[in-house]
Amino acid sequence: MATLPSLEIEQASLPTYKNERPFPFCPGCGHSLILNHLDKALVSLQIPPTQTVIVTDIGCVGLSDQYFVTNAFHGLHGRSIAYATGIKLANPELNVIVLMGDGGAGIGGTHLLNAARRNVGLTVLVFNNFNFGMTGGEHSVTTPHGAITSTTRRGNPEYPLDICATVGENGAGFVYRGTAFDKDLPQRIEEAIRYPGFALLDIWELCTAYFSPFNDFGRKEMLGLVDAMGLETGLLYYRQVQEYSHYVRKLNKEMAEKPVLPLKPIEPEFPHWVDRKFHLVLAGSAGAKVRSAGKLVGYAGVLSGLWATQRDDYPTTVKSGHSVSEIILSPEEIRYTGVAKPDALVLISQDGLKKSGRYLARMTEEDVLFTIPQFAQVETRARKVILDPKRAKVRITRTNLALLLTAAALRELHLFPIDALTVAVQRFQARFADQNLPIIEASSRLVA
Repeated sequence: MATLPSLEIEQASLPTYKNERPFPFCPGCGHSLILNHLDKALVSLQIPPTQTVIVTDIGCVGLSDQYFVTNAFHGLHGRSIAYATGIKLANPELNVIVLMGDGGAGIGGTHLLNAARRNVGLTVLVFNNFNFGMTGGEHSVTTPHGAITSTTRRGNPEYPLDICATVGENGAGFVYRGTAFDKDLPQRIEEAIRYPGFALLDIWELCTAYFSPFNDFGRKEMLGLVDAMGLETGLLYYRQVQEYSHYVRKLNKEMAEKPVLPLKPIEPEFPHWVDRKFHLVLAGSAGAKVRSAGKLVGYAGVLSGLWATQRDDYPTTVKSGHSVSEIILSPEEIRYTGVAKPDALVLISQDGLKKSGRYLARMTEEDVLFTIPQFAQVETRARKVILDPKRAKVRITRTNLALLLTAAALRELHLFPIDALTVAVQRFQARFADQNLPIIEASSRLVA
């Protein structure tokens, strides 16, 4: 068990951080004790109230922030750690104190765990009374095994979460377990607030409205429970770890001070023959380089003095299912993405066909469908151009068919010189130029 030297508190002449309103808690509730201890710690520290934020969520403890003359933030159940993290990241110099119950710790467990893992500079006081005291005494993640609650009338079948071990083993720098009756609790809270990182105090207390009556559970029984569960009290973890919010702020400052790489605009090198927005759709299979082909079309368009946008649609599986790229080329700025009706559709595979129904239904006699012999009978009003990959006289694979058909379509559409596509490959996909350039050349044999 880690130890720290005791701190002497002289507060006789110091002002309180509580306001004059009395606490609203049930008689005997541990919340009042803990809040009085917190006030003593704040008095000793003398941190300006304007530099302190108390963050709470739903639960009896969620009522606490209004009784202190500090800043406060109150939010949804189990989300106090998330709110506090955002506050600390926005202003690392603030003293951010989280007051939460064991119910909130369970509901917001992932927030608790990750704030500890990152060592975000928060001071977290868990008011642990082993049940949901505000909503009727339901069991929580810390309810002891066999304990009676309103939802475990025959005894809790679950085993409790060790909050201290959970955060301590996952990176928290300061972790303490004690009770609301500990005379040195103000000093321990002060130490936690002083600690430059994530500090958590798991403070056991009594819920006199529900848990104590259900289980004949008082101060003596609570102290005995610590031994019965084989747990230690006091400062359990203490380590020096870099505090997250200051570290992130430092990284951002270093990045801001570094010179920004100058933008390298793509200068037009080729003419174009596009006098309006032109909508091109490539519809094929995921993992078959459909989006890569679409990107090359966009680069080639920009090299030809056009504005270009690309919007892609593919499943989360990434390499199975469909892949659709919607490309817009225009001589004027494009203020939206997405294509409702293509001027030209390149249909590459069965997966693409399954996603092309709405395109095919909207296309007119003025539009063009480029596809392979397999889909020659597809119903559409658009003019069909059948591109037979066998005529390419090169090895066609699943990953180069999209570029072959797209390059052939561009030759037929006459939007810009095919040389623009060649330069786009050499400049923006140079790693694959040896594979892609022969495919672009071979595309000329599909439209001859």
